[in-house]
Amino acid sequence: MTSRNDDLRYPPGFTWGVATSAYQIEGAAADEGRGPSIWDTFSHTPGKVVDGDTGDVACDHYHRWREDLDLIASLGVDAYRFSIAWPRVQPAGQGAWNEAGLAFYDRLVDGLLERGIRPFATLYHWDLPQALQDQGGWLNRDTCHRFADYAAHIAGRLGDRLTSIATHNEPWCTAVLGHQQGKFAPGMRDRTAAVEVSHHLLVSHGLALQAMRAAGTKAPLGIVLNQSPATPATGSAFDRALAEREYALFVRWYMEPLFLGRYPQAPGVDLYPTVFDNDFKIIGQPLDFLGINYYTRIWASAGEPPLPAPNAEGVSDMGWETYPQGLTELLVGLQRDHGRLPPIYITENGIACADVPQAGQVHDAQRIAYIEGHLKALRDAIAQGVDVRGFFYWSLLDNFEWDSGYRKRFGLVHVDYATQQRTPKDSAHWYREHIGLARRPRT
Repeated sequence: MTSRNDDLRYPPGFTWGVATSAYQIEGAAADEGRGPSIWDTFSHTPGKVVDGDTGDVACDHYHRWREDLDLIASLGVDAYRFSIAWPRVQPAGQGAWNEAGLAFYDRLVDGLLERGIRPFATLYHWDLPQALQDQGGWLNRDTCHRFADYAAHIAGRLGDRLTSIATHNEPWCTAVLGHQQGKFAPGMRDRTAAVEVSHHLLVSHGLALQAMRAAGTKAPLGIVLNQSPATPATGSAFDRALAEREYALFVRWYMEPLFLGRYPQAPGVDLYPTVFDNDFKIIGQPLDFLGINYYTRIWASAGEPPLPAPNAEGVSDMGWETYPQGLTELLVGLQRDHGRLPPIYITENGIACADVPQAGQVHDAQRIAYIEGHLKALRDAIAQGVDVRGFFYWSLLDNFEWDSGYRKRFGLVHVDYATQQRTPKDSAHWYREHIGLARRPRT
């Protein structure tokens, strides 16, 4: 069911984990002083989310966190990546703090440590307090400073027990899906706004690192970016230029400010943000780690209709091509282009499948093949010298999948949303077995 132990060559101390985010699993949207987020507003707006679904209840993790931590422990992982809901701990995004919300994360972190699981926290996974959105949200540069205040407070409260703190998860999604394409909260369709938002997110990241370090935080600090290689469909100049443009806007747009102090120049990249003096110095604060989320590659085809990507491994329930070798291509390319990078964690990798329980079991062979293929690709990158320290499967639980509502299932654990019953899928058992084999001493 898995590769021979001799083939499972991961670095000593390699971290194995699972990941979630607050709005996707917590529910309890109005409980114990939590304020509304932009995703509460967006999901309650008719026509924005499939089936009119919201995160009001989600997986009810806020009330079932003990059960869920036991599930995590049963998988044999040693780490859990979760996000903190800003409006749960500071309902207006500034001013008063909500002790009940802070206490929830105290309990969560302590519960993880009691089970021998290391907590990897993310400060922002897209759930901006609605009160800040009412003042302009990420288009308002002042939000960068409010985020830094929030980061410093959380680091002061939890940082002594956290294994790491990431500032943002996938700023590209916040900027492009949220402000250019209108698919995600806050639902804007303005390319110029999206470019400005992308810059403010990076500035807020840098300010947050400065604030947390000034407060004496000892936890390693970083950021999580979603990334993909871009493959031209043909050898034509059009497709090559399109691939270069897509890679520049998806990967280089965030990597180069962080590590090179600039935005990329590439064919078709013609809109840039307002950059103040010292912005790149702020953005370029040293990182203790870099989180990378990988799901599929960018297939760049200028044809009408676009040429389909060649693929022998199928398509996910999201309609995304399964392309494991893209992870190797991405990581090796980053090392080639940037030289020495901070330690890398694969902070998300996973697949949505049309899972159907059968007699109390969920047989998800497609997910097992996906994970196995991507772990092989990861080992290939490590063998080529890329410093990867860990892997987190997305996601622990089936959950609220943003504008797709509850129709798409990424979890290792099936959730019956009517009853909240959790059922580990075949992939959960496979993942535990793989981790066990990978940890055995090689002979």
